[in-house]
Amino acid sequence: MKRVPLIPTLIVGLAIVAMIGLGIWQLERRSEKAALLARYARNVTLPPMAFPRDPTDAKLLFRRASALCLQPTSFAIEGGRNARGGTGWRQIARCRTGAEGPGFTVQLGFGTDPHAKPVWKGGPVTGYLTYAPDHAALIAGMVGEGAPKVLMLVADPPAAGLDPNPGPDLDAVPNNHLAYAVQWFVFASLAAIIYAVALRRRTVAESPPPR
Repeated sequence: MKRVPLIPTLIVGLAIVAMIGLGIWQLERRSEKAALLARYARNVTLPPMAFPRDPTDAKLLFRRASALCLQPTSFAIEGGRNARGGTGWRQIARCRTGAEGPGFTVQLGFGTDPHAKPVWKGGPVTGYLTYAPDHAALIAGMVGEGAPKVLMLVADPPAAGLDPNPGPDLDAVPNNHLAYAVQWFVFASLAAIIYAVALRRRTVAESPPPR
C-alpha cells in the first residue's frame, strides 16, 4: 500500500480545518447580528441625537440625528431608489464641520441627472444615520468585517430641488451569516472530497498491473 503524501495532506487538512473554523465563526456572528438588528429596530423610535463623533459606531444605525455643515467640500453620486421607489441618483456631500469634529457625509436627496451638481452651500441638516456607500468585495463579508463601515446622515427633508430620500430600511442589513457559514462548510466538504478522489486515482495509477 502506497504511503499518503505527508505535506500535501497536511496542507489540505489545515485548509479544511480553517474553513470549518470560519463556518463556526459565522454561526456565532449570526446570533450577534440578530441582537444588533433588534437594536436597530429600537433606534428608529429613539429621539434625535447629534451626529456622532465616532462615525463607525454601528450601534447607532437608523438613529435620527442632526449636524451643521459649515461647507460642502466634495460631491459624489450613487445609483439608488428614492422615497417613491423610482430610480435616480443619490446626491452625496462631504461636509466640513470645523474644529468640533472631523466632518461628516450626508445624502442630500435624489436627482435625475447623473451629471448635475447640487446647488447646496451647507447649513443645518436633519435625518437618520445609515451606512455610507461601500464597494468592498463580497469575500470581505465572508472572512471578516474588514475596515469599519462609516455612517452618514440621510437628509430628511432633502436639499432644495432634490427628490426625497427613502426612510430607514431594516431589510438593507440582512442577517446573512448562516449563508456564509453554509458556504464555508460546503467548501470544506468539497476540498475533502476532491483530495480523497485525487488520492484514490494516485493509488490506482501507481498500483502494479495484475499478473
